[in-house]
Amino acid sequence: MTQNPVFLLLGGNLGDRQAILQQARTLIEQRIAPIVKTSKLYETAPWGVTDQPAFLNQVVQLNTVWHPIDILERILKIEKELGRERRERWGARVIDIDILYYDQLIMQMTHLVIPHPRLHERRFTLVPLAEIAPDFVHSKYQKTNEELLQQCTDNSDVNVF
Repeated sequence: MTQNPVFLLLGGNLGDRQAILQQARTLIEQRIAPIVKTSKLYETAPWGVTDQPAFLNQVVQLNTVWHPIDILERILKIEKELGRERRERWGARVIDIDILYYDQLIMQMTHLVIPHPRLHERRFTLVPLAEIAPDFVHSKYQKTNEELLQQCTDNSDVNVF
Protein backbone atom coordinates (compact mmCIF):
# COMPACT_ATOMS: atom_id res chain seq x y z
CA MET A 1 0.00 0.00 0.00
CA THR A 2 1.21 3.48 -0.84
CA GLN A 3 2.17 5.78 2.01
CA ASN A 4 0.86 9.29 1.36
CA PRO A 5 2.45 12.36 2.93
CA VAL A 6 -0.12 14.20 5.04
CA PHE A 7 0.41 17.56 6.73
CA LEU A 8 -1.70 18.52 9.74
CA LEU A 9 -1.95 21.85 11.54
CA LEU A 10 -2.39 21.55 15.31
CA GLY A 11 -3.46 24.54 17.34
CA GLY A 12 -5.20 25.70 20.46
CA ASN A 13 -5.51 28.68 22.77
CA LEU A 14 -7.22 27.36 25.91
CA GLY A 15 -5.83 25.36 28.82
CA ASP A 16 -2.22 24.10 28.93
CA ARG A 17 -1.61 24.61 25.22
CA GLN A 18 1.75 22.85 25.13
CA ALA A 19 0.51 19.77 27.01
CA ILE A 20 -2.62 19.53 24.86
CA LEU A 21 -0.58 19.68 21.63
CA GLN A 22 1.64 16.91 23.02
CA GLN A 23 -1.44 14.80 23.81
CA ALA A 24 -2.75 15.44 20.28
CA ARG A 25 0.56 14.32 18.73
CA THR A 26 0.53 11.15 20.85
CA LEU A 27 -3.04 10.30 19.82
CA ILE A 28 -2.29 11.03 16.16
CA GLU A 29 0.64 8.61 16.30
CA GLN A 30 -1.49 5.95 18.03
CA ARG A 31 -4.53 6.26 15.78
CA ILE A 32 -3.35 7.50 12.39
CA ALA A 33 0.39 7.14 11.74
CA PRO A 34 3.83 7.95 13.15
CA ILE A 35 4.82 11.61 12.86
CA VAL A 36 7.88 11.92 10.63
CA LYS A 37 8.43 15.70 10.86
CA THR A 38 7.42 18.28 13.42
CA SER A 39 7.73 22.04 13.21
CA LYS A 40 8.68 24.21 16.15
CA LEU A 41 5.84 25.51 18.29
CA TYR A 42 4.68 28.97 17.27
CA GLU A 43 2.68 31.44 19.30
CA THR A 44 0.34 33.20 16.95
CA ALA A 45 -2.18 35.98 17.00
CA PRO A 46 -5.82 34.85 16.74
CA TRP A 47 -7.23 34.93 13.21
CA GLY A 48 -10.82 35.82 12.33
CA VAL A 49 -12.07 36.47 15.86
CA THR A 50 -9.25 38.54 17.41
CA ASP A 51 -10.61 39.12 20.93
CA GLN A 52 -9.23 35.89 22.43
CA PRO A 53 -5.94 34.47 23.77
CA ALA A 54 -2.96 33.78 21.50
CA PHE A 55 -2.76 30.36 19.86
CA LEU A 56 0.01 27.81 19.98
CA ASN A 57 0.38 26.20 16.54
CA GLN A 58 2.46 23.44 15.02
CA VAL A 59 2.55 21.53 11.73
CA VAL A 60 3.31 17.81 11.64
CA GLN A 61 3.87 15.44 8.73
CA LEU A 62 2.78 11.81 8.67
CA ASN A 63 2.96 9.18 5.97
CA THR A 64 -0.18 7.08 5.96
CA VAL A 65 -2.29 4.65 3.96
CA TRP A 66 -5.53 5.96 5.51
CA HIS A 67 -8.05 7.66 3.22
CA PRO A 68 -8.61 11.39 3.98
CA ILE A 69 -12.17 10.72 5.25
CA ASP A 70 -10.81 8.11 7.69
CA ILE A 71 -8.17 10.60 8.85
CA LEU A 72 -10.84 13.27 9.35
CA GLU A 73 -13.01 10.91 11.40
CA ARG A 74 -10.05 10.02 13.62
CA ILE A 75 -9.07 13.68 14.00
CA LEU A 76 -12.60 14.64 15.06
CA LYS A 77 -12.57 11.90 17.72
CA ILE A 78 -9.17 13.08 18.99
CA GLU A 79 -10.40 16.69 19.19
CA LYS A 80 -13.51 15.62 21.10
CA GLU A 81 -11.50 13.42 23.47
CA LEU A 82 -9.20 16.38 24.24
CA GLY A 83 -12.20 18.57 25.09
CA ARG A 84 -12.96 20.40 21.85
CA GLU A 85 -16.38 22.02 21.78
CA ARG A 86 -17.50 23.58 18.51
CA ARG A 87 -19.26 26.84 19.33
CA GLU A 88 -18.14 29.76 17.20
CA ARG A 89 -16.21 29.73 13.93
CA TRP A 90 -12.61 30.85 14.53
CA GLY A 91 -13.36 31.10 18.26
CA ALA A 92 -11.25 30.02 21.21
CA ARG A 93 -10.63 26.27 21.45
CA VAL A 94 -8.67 23.68 23.37
CA ILE A 95 -7.53 21.93 20.17
CA ASP A 96 -7.99 22.22 16.44
CA ILE A 97 -6.48 19.78 13.96
CA ASP A 98 -6.72 20.60 10.26
CA ILE A 99 -5.67 18.53 7.26
CA LEU A 100 -3.55 20.90 5.17
CA TYR A 101 -2.37 18.53 2.44
CA TYR A 102 -2.87 14.90 1.53
CA ASP A 103 -0.05 14.32 -0.97
CA GLN A 104 -1.09 16.06 -4.22
CA LEU A 105 -4.79 15.27 -3.79
CA ILE A 106 -7.39 17.90 -4.65
CA MET A 107 -10.67 17.07 -2.91
CA GLN A 108 -13.81 19.17 -2.50
CA MET A 109 -16.55 17.85 -0.22
CA THR A 110 -18.98 19.70 2.03
CA HIS A 111 -17.07 18.73 5.19
CA LEU A 112 -13.54 18.32 3.82
CA VAL A 113 -11.54 20.37 1.32
CA ILE A 114 -7.94 19.40 0.48
CA PRO A 115 -5.65 21.28 0.21
CA HIS A 116 -7.01 23.37 3.08
CA PRO A 117 -8.89 26.24 1.39
CA ARG A 118 -7.31 29.07 3.45
CA LEU A 119 -3.82 27.61 3.90
CA HIS A 120 -2.24 30.14 1.51
CA GLU A 121 -3.80 33.13 3.36
CA ARG A 122 -2.49 32.41 6.86
CA ARG A 123 1.01 33.02 8.20
CA PHE A 124 0.26 30.84 11.27
CA THR A 125 -0.08 27.92 8.86
CA LEU A 126 2.57 28.82 6.29
CA VAL A 127 5.45 29.61 8.68
CA PRO A 128 5.53 26.14 10.33
CA LEU A 129 4.65 24.45 7.03
CA ALA A 130 7.53 26.18 5.21
CA GLU A 131 9.82 25.22 8.09
CA ILE A 132 9.35 21.46 7.60
CA ALA A 133 8.34 21.30 3.91
CA PRO A 134 9.53 24.45 2.10
CA ASP A 135 9.64 22.73 -1.31
CA PHE A 136 6.34 20.84 -1.07
CA VAL A 137 4.14 22.07 -3.95
CA HIS A 138 0.53 23.14 -3.37
CA SER A 139 -1.50 20.95 -5.73
CA LYS A 140 -3.96 23.70 -6.68
CA TYR A 141 -1.68 26.76 -6.95
CA GLN A 142 1.46 24.91 -8.11
CA LYS A 143 3.66 26.95 -5.79
CA THR A 144 5.92 25.73 -2.99
CA ASN A 145 5.08 26.46 0.63
CA GLU A 146 8.05 28.83 0.71
CA GLU A 147 6.67 30.73 -2.32
CA LEU A 148 3.20 30.88 -0.75
CA LEU A 149 4.71 32.27 2.46
CA GLN A 150 6.67 34.93 0.54
CA GLN A 151 3.48 35.98 -1.28
CA CYS A 152 1.18 35.85 1.77
CA THR A 153 -0.39 39.23 2.60
CA ASP A 154 -1.27 38.24 6.19
CA ASN A 155 1.00 40.22 8.52
CA SER A 156 -0.10 38.71 11.85
CA ASP A 157 2.51 37.79 14.46
CA VAL A 158 3.94 34.26 14.31
CA ASN A 159 6.74 33.79 16.86
CA VAL A 160 8.72 30.73 17.92
CA PHE A 161 7.42 29.70 21.35
